[in-house]
Amino acid sequence: MLQWFQRLMPHQEKFFPLFERHAEVLVAGARALRDMLNGRDTGRDCREVLAQELKADDITREVMVAIRTSFITPFDRADIKNLITSMDDAIDQMQQTAKAILLFEMTSFEPEMQAMADAIVECAELVQRAVPLLASVATNATTLNDLCLQITRIEERADDIHDRGLKRLYQKAKGGDPMEFVRGHEIYGHLEESVDRFDDVANEIQGIVIEQV
Repeated sequence: MLQWFQRLMPHQEKFFPLFERHAEVLVAGARALRDMLNGRDTGRDCREVLAQELKADDITREVMVAIRTSFITPFDRADIKNLITSMDDAIDQMQQTAKAILLFEMTSFEPEMQAMADAIVECAELVQRAVPLLASVATNATTLNDLCLQITRIEERADDIHDRGLKRLYQKAKGGDPMEFVRGHEIYGHLEESVDRFDDVANEIQGIVIEQV
């Protein structure tokens, strides 16, 4: 009975523009992080990542307020909260990566690190493609599932890149400066966490699809 009543009530559409704005921020932050690892201007690019993270926090707060003040939501409130939180966790982790790069004063990066940064951008762009489709979940279920599967595959590929990169880093550091391995290990860890957080976003989207279809 409640579900039938909710179908008759107009949904609050404010959530979808907020999701889309957050996804734009994710892409901007991911591209700035990739620029850092391509050795452009680490200070400037780090500031850009931090600025995008602040924007993401503001959008997340808007979503949380909307959850509390909306009589009807387009899908379950917990699902909305979990989705925006997972998206915010992704840019938070990118921020941690950027800050670690500055902390360790790194200006050159292994090819595997750069490849993982590329993977982060790919994931962010897939999320940006996915979130507008949530406005019509049933119609877009197949496409949403495909986009989420692509993110999962990128995460698996990034795990392999991470392992190869660590092995190569260890081999280089064995006969040289062990601090190089410590620094590199830290950056690889943050990069891997960043990709993992996008896989969490994909899982949340798939959960919404399952609930709604």
